[in-house]
Amino acid sequence: MILILATKNKDKIREITSELTDFDLEIKSAFDYPGVPEVEEDADSFEGNALKKARAVAEATGELVLADDSGLEVDALDGRPGVHSARYAGEHGDYLANNRKLLEELQGVPSQDRQARFRCVIAVGPLSGEFCTVEGTVEGSILEEARGENGFGYDPVFFYPERGVTFAEMSTADKNAVSHRGAAVREARELLKKHLSARQG
Repeated sequence: MILILATKNKDKIREITSELTDFDLEIKSAFDYPGVPEVEEDADSFEGNALKKARAVAEATGELVLADDSGLEVDALDGRPGVHSARYAGEHGDYLANNRKLLEELQGVPSQDRQARFRCVIAVGPLSGEFCTVEGTVEGSILEEARGENGFGYDPVFFYPERGVTFAEMSTADKNAVSHRGAAVREARELLKKHLSARQG
């Protein structure tokens, strides 16, 4: 059975695939389906964007699809950048520019008021004709400057207090064990497991 990851973000593909390697699934991505339309992520929630992507790719391919939408919510910025995380500074996926804008907006905000969280919603379907969503979050804070060379997105400025490091200072495996996307993928695994068992039964 084929499972399509409805993204062309190579960093996301790597993280999600690493959590699904033991499944009897042929994992593909949007790169493998050039005819699949680009889906505009214009919903006002992570769940809305994830469902929109999953449904569009499933309709275009006829395959089982996993789509995620995720981002950073900063309390001092009233939850921004939120659903606009990937294009916060204007251009989609410009990690450096996004981090620069975030740190500029938080200038002068004391460390105790820089709480933030990563949130990820994953949509999987069609499962018996339905699309299901699961969610993962992780709490942390925003540093005043970037640290670390790993990860992507806001990882260099997202400090995870339980380990005393940023996500960019963690290995992919260590990050997946505690991250928002790792938590959501593990929930999605359970949905996929039930779906595969029902098919085989």
